[in-house]
Amino acid sequence: YAYIATFRFIYFRQVIFSVQFLIVLPTFWRIIRNKSTEEFSGVPYNMTLLNCLLSAWYGLPFVSPNNVLVSTINGVGAVIETVYVVIFLVFASNRKARLRTLGLASAVAAVFTVVALVSMLALHGPARKLLAGLAMTVFSICMYASPLSIMRMVIKTKSVEYMPFLLSLAVFLCGTSWFIYGLLGHDLFVTIPNGCGSVLGAAQLILYAIYRNNKGNAAGAGKLQGDDVEMSVDGRNSKVADGDDRGATGSTKAGKMVSQV
Repeated sequence: YAYIATFRFIYFRQVIFSVQFLIVLPTFWRIIRNKSTEEFSGVPYNMTLLNCLLSAWYGLPFVSPNNVLVSTINGVGAVIETVYVVIFLVFASNRKARLRTLGLASAVAAVFTVVALVSMLALHGPARKLLAGLAMTVFSICMYASPLSIMRMVIKTKSVEYMPFLLSLAVFLCGTSWFIYGLLGHDLFVTIPNGCGSVLGAAQLILYAIYRNNKGNAAGAGKLQGDDVEMSVDGRNSKVADGDDRGATGSTKAGKMVSQV
């Protein structure tokens, strides 16, 4: 029964992981349709790419035995996340956003290359697993923490427009399922970071529940305030212009009186 339960959980875990990558398709369809990343952040996708690469490396048989599931699922995830990062590069809203995304992608490639080379060439056995596991743990926590900037924006603007609900739900489910998988396999390198991910995913869902009715209101309010300011400025300019006209008319009348005298 234990083996059957574990198999069923692994199957459920694969479904959740697949859903996590697919539910962001509407977001990227919006980016492609508008040809702009707008205010969406590319940081979570770069960090997810790094996490997938390190997790796939950690799960390889010569690094961590009996973790093929971790390697295969995260290998597929790395391919999908690479596509997402490329889309962010192509449709970056401005040059600064493109350079930031390119810098993050370069850092991801550099970190993974260093970890892979050091663990492969300089370490063996338990030491190799320890390095790969620590790297995976640290950057998994970074991945789950990367939406904190978006969460701060949600609190500041009181709008969830740029924090998709399905993505937050997937983060929670993904973190929770991997956390359970780590507990079943007695693997602290899987349990610890995904436990943190489960907590942070729950925090995102709580924020969404609080501000779910304010979706898009912040942007609209900002635009309205901008329009009001512009109208106010136009009104002041009109008054100044009227005042100038009246001043000019008065000067003309005074000139006529002087000339008549």
